[in-house]
This record gives sequence, C-alpha cells and structure tokens, in this order.
Amino acid sequence: MRRKERVAQDTILINPSRRAASPRASPEVSVAQAGSLRNLLLDGGELMSHIEHKERAPKAVTCAVITISDSRTVETDTSGQLIKERLARHGHTIKHYRIIKDEPDQLRALLSSLAADEECQAIILNGGTGISRRDQTVDVLDQMLEKRLPGFGEIFRFLSYQEIGSAAILSRAVAGVYKGTVVISIPGSPAAAKLAMDRLILPELAHMVSEVNR
Repeated sequence: MRRKERVAQDTILINPSRRAASPRASPEVSVAQAGSLRNLLLDGGELMSHIEHKERAPKAVTCAVITISDSRTVETDTSGQLIKERLARHGHTIKHYRIIKDEPDQLRALLSSLAADEECQAIILNGGTGISRRDQTVDVLDQMLEKRLPGFGEIFRFLSYQEIGSAAILSRAVAGVYKGTVVISIPGSPAAAKLAMDRLILPELAHMVSEVNR
C-alpha cells in the first residue's frame, strides 16, 4: 500500500521529464494537479484527513484557565493573563479563571467541577509541572486523565530544548482528556506559556475539542 501511495504521489507531483533528467529536481505542481491531489487524498488518504477535520472544527472553544501557584495573585499572574489574552484574541471564550495553590485535593475538586460544566470544553493549567516537592499538578493528572496525548509533552519539550537547551527535560507538560473535556498542563513561566500557546495549543485547540466530541 505504501508503494502504491508513493507511486500515485510521484505521478501527480513530479514532472516525469525533469525527474528523468535529475533525481533531485524540484517538484512542480500546477493548480489542477494540486486539486487532483487533494481529491485523491480526501477520498481516503491520511495526509488530508487532519486538515479536513480542522476545517470542520468549531471556531471558538469555551475554556477554563487555571494557574497553580503558592504565591501568585491576579495582579502577578503574568502567565495566566497571557493565556487568557491569546485565547480571547483567537475568538475563544474564557468562562473560568482561577488561581489555586499546588494542593492535590484542591486541584482534583476543581477539575471535577469544571468537567461537570457542560459548557467548559477545555481546561488549560499552568504551573506545577516541574519536579520540586511542591510540583504536584502532573501527579494529580496522572490519576485523573482517561486518555493521554503523549505527543503534546514530547513536542513541547522538543520546542523548549530549541530555546533553553537541556533544561527542557525538567518539564512534565502533559495533555489529555478527562470526562469529555480537553485538559492541557504547561509550565508556569511566561516564556513557556507563550511557546505552548503559540506553537501547540492555539493551532490545535479547536481540533482537539472536535475530536473529543466526535
């Protein structure tokens, strides 16, 4: 099957005469050929399925933003404000905003309450993802998430590594699903929040919610 798919793609994407002249020739795609490729892949190819799903996803998501910190206040919660600002800028709704201490019982109770709110589609947590004694967010999520998205943490750490180097391994950022609600947990630093929002969360948030509800 993979060989057939490659043959089909080569036939559409690459000018045969140029391929014969040089194995490294650049692909040439006309508008008509691009349309044919899209139709071919939409008929069953996996390459286009995620694009089609994203096109059908809701444009706006109702969210909860939770900052987990023993010291931050509304006035000093830079990361929480950054997350809210970016969500609003992209047309999403912030229904809940809370700052809680890094106490497992508080987080469990809050997550249960938010997941019971039928309007709340996604919960974005920041803080408590490290390995210090007080960092317990991920330990709570390990017990509560029903489905996990390992790729979120993996790609976040990869992107972090590109910015801060080996210190990226100290992050336990995670995402998954709890009672039909998307849950995303990221570090509490403003730089980490900006990275996660701009590179991962905003591009995929509506898509994730759409997939959970399919």
